[in-house]
Amino acid sequence: MADDLLQIRDLRKSFGGIAVTVGVNLEVRRGETHALIGPNGAGKTTLIAQLSGDLKPDGGQILFAGRDITAMPAYRRSHLGMARSFQITSIFLELSVLDNVALAVQARAGHSFRFWAPARRDRRLVDPAMAALERVGLGGRADRPAAILSHGERRALEIAMALATEPEMLLLDEPMAGMGPEESAEMIATLQELKAQKTIFLIEHDMDAVFALADRISVLVYGKIIASGTPDEIRNDEHVRRAYLGEEAA
Repeated sequence: MADDLLQIRDLRKSFGGIAVTVGVNLEVRRGETHALIGPNGAGKTTLIAQLSGDLKPDGGQILFAGRDITAMPAYRRSHLGMARSFQITSIFLELSVLDNVALAVQARAGHSFRFWAPARRDRRLVDPAMAALERVGLGGRADRPAAILSHGERRALEIAMALATEPEMLLLDEPMAGMGPEESAEMIATLQELKAQKTIFLIEHDMDAVFALADRISVLVYGKIIASGTPDEIRNDEHVRRAYLGEEAA
């Protein structure tokens, strides 16, 4: 469809004799927040790794903004407007908060800007980096070492790094992982503000977060999509409730 930003067609991936994604078909509409849920081992992180270019599918097709990106490397997908955050934070703890985001700006630009010399005086790096930090509530922490941030602040920093690449779509792999109730509430508030600005594809175990954020939800079980729909449709789907929602999320 014309309003689909991401289209996944018959995507397949196996490791040895174990099928992890099994003919996945899914669409993410431009401007929506689409959540992918499912039990541990369902293949969610394997699927998002294929979307970001970190893992090559065995078969099927991935279309982004109408372009076939199935065989495209991760850096080219980033240049097209796709950015991923990881289930485990991937930041440079020895650098400042601002420098972490400035590196992402630099990577998006595709050249060095003489980063390691006068980077703090280069407004082409600093201005977009600060703007991204402000969007996730970390503007006041810009000059602090990333190593001293709390777990929730590190997750927010990783999202700022993704935003600094000026993506059209954010791929977020369990942004609430390891957070307590207060940090989770702060992250939900941040993502609610981003909803109006970005297309978001979200993997998350926290069902309160999923139902607070998602416009549509897809359910992955044993590598297969068993349902897609609005939060109310998913909540009331008997098959989904038996397969997943009726179980305690691990």
